[in-house]
Amino acid sequence: MTNPTAAMLVIGDEILSGRTRDINMHVLAQALTQHGIDLKEARVVSDDRDAIVNAVKSLSEAYDHVFTSGGIGPTHDDITADCVAEAFGVHIDIRDDARALLTAFFERRGVEATEGRMRMARIPDGATLIENPVSVAPGFTIENVHVMAGVPSVFEAMVASVLPTIKGGAPLLSQTLRIELPEGEIAGPLRGLAEAHPTLSIGSYPFQHNGAFGSNIVIRGHDGSEVDAAMVKLAELFPGNLA
Repeated sequence: MTNPTAAMLVIGDEILSGRTRDINMHVLAQALTQHGIDLKEARVVSDDRDAIVNAVKSLSEAYDHVFTSGGIGPTHDDITADCVAEAFGVHIDIRDDARALLTAFFERRGVEATEGRMRMARIPDGATLIENPVSVAPGFTIENVHVMAGVPSVFEAMVASVLPTIKGGAPLLSQTLRIELPEGEIAGPLRGLAEAHPTLSIGSYPFQHNGAFGSNIVIRGHDGSEVDAAMVKLAELFPGNLA
């Protein structure tokens, strides 16, 4: 049985301009790997309505799950929720359950529930809320799209909230072997190893240390015994060049 597939959609001009460094993809990739969902694509788009709508449509059709990051805050440029609603052709407005969460949160802190703040209670029709234990303002899931905040601490908390509701598959196992030879010298044997284990992912990641070249060989797969067997064969191929 194959694992469910996923894509990530990162939304925000600040990511594309270099002003903000995205770390949410790393968080999501690790969480999905452990849950048995294969992250197949990550896409970054600007705060542009057409770009967001088109990306949501195409990714939701191509993958089992789509996780979005960014653009569900209180300001005028936070348009993700509206774009997701448009992508699925549904109405969006302030919803009572989200309003109640935010109102109680603001009252406890003596903060005014301004129009801007209450924008975070706008939820597309038919969506279910994603819990936000950090700052209360919820994300939401509509069909196979999970819409979450861009703030890293909130994004990570929302991922932890939504993953238990999603059926996963076999976790991806990984082992690494450091070989102190340049990639050009190990390419042939690695190709043979990959051909002998077609269900495994075998990656070579070169490095340079003190003027010497080497590679970290990473073997990934869902079958632990096959990963172990490939690692044993790899060590046998380069017995005098292991770190």
